[in-house]
Amino acid sequence: MVSDPADSRVAAIREATSLAELADGFGVATPHEAYFEAKPVWAEVVQRRQAARSADDGLPGWRVTVDDHTFHVHGVTHAGTDAERDALREHVERFRDRGATVYCEQGIRPLYFEDFPAVCEMDDYRWALRECADRDVETHLDALAEIGVDAVLEDLTAVADRFREAVFSLVESGGAVYGDRFERALGDVAAGFLTDHAAAATGESYEAFRLSNAAAEDPERLGALMRYYERAFLPQPLEREWLRGHDPELELVSHARNERMADYAVYHNEAATEVHLIVGAAHAPGVRYYLRRLRDGAEVPDDFAPL
Repeated sequence: MVSDPADSRVAAIREATSLAELADGFGVATPHEAYFEAKPVWAEVVQRRQAARSADDGLPGWRVTVDDHTFHVHGVTHAGTDAERDALREHVERFRDRGATVYCEQGIRPLYFEDFPAVCEMDDYRWALRECADRDVETHLDALAEIGVDAVLEDLTAVADRFREAVFSLVESGGAVYGDRFERALGDVAAGFLTDHAAAATGESYEAFRLSNAAAEDPERLGALMRYYERAFLPQPLEREWLRGHDPELELVSHARNERMADYAVYHNEAATEVHLIVGAAHAPGVRYYLRRLRDGAEVPDDFAPL
């Protein structure tokens, strides 16, 4: 029997620890070619897996058990809408009633849980800032050290990102006139013009914009947003290497923080058998990836130091 070339490419994606290995597995000349060829292959595999899952029950999330402690990863938006705030607070109250521990990405707590002392904010942004300084990476986050993380998190988006959002908003507003198919097609065209190579590893697209807006107004749609990002990302080592080669700062403040959050939760949790991590939806697949690595035998670094 002749093996399916698609199967060999999927295996190459799963097994590659570097873009060079991925290029070898795909039989192409450069890591650049391999990265962009791997994206749709991986997205199709993940989409088939998603179709076989049962519907979301409660707050959408993924479970990973590490040393008899079950970690639930929930992806949310950073929109801070009343609808999302009310839904998240209701779910977290139920978690706490069961004796669960709840951690959240830095910056999410002031949006949704400022008066919930039992919700612990992690130190991922502060860690990323320290790493930029230690590695002598030029950073746009220096203001964090002077005026505090919470005061500037909402303004971390670059001018290009705000311009992208304005264009996407214009496209979305035309959907009611021209129809859903035209809206999506035009959104894809706009994304192609507005997204650079670095942003290819952060899942920025018109679909992400549209799904995030929908989830912010109707939290029952958070599952669709999480599933989009699950399809958008290759395994973390490949995405992180790609970003390091194009924008080292962005790698530290995006995918690298996923590993920090997974390590943080496992390091701090002692007794709770049920642990919930509430993070931005774009971080959820990466946090799950690193929790799975810890489940499979990786260890929190010996020099792990909370900030």
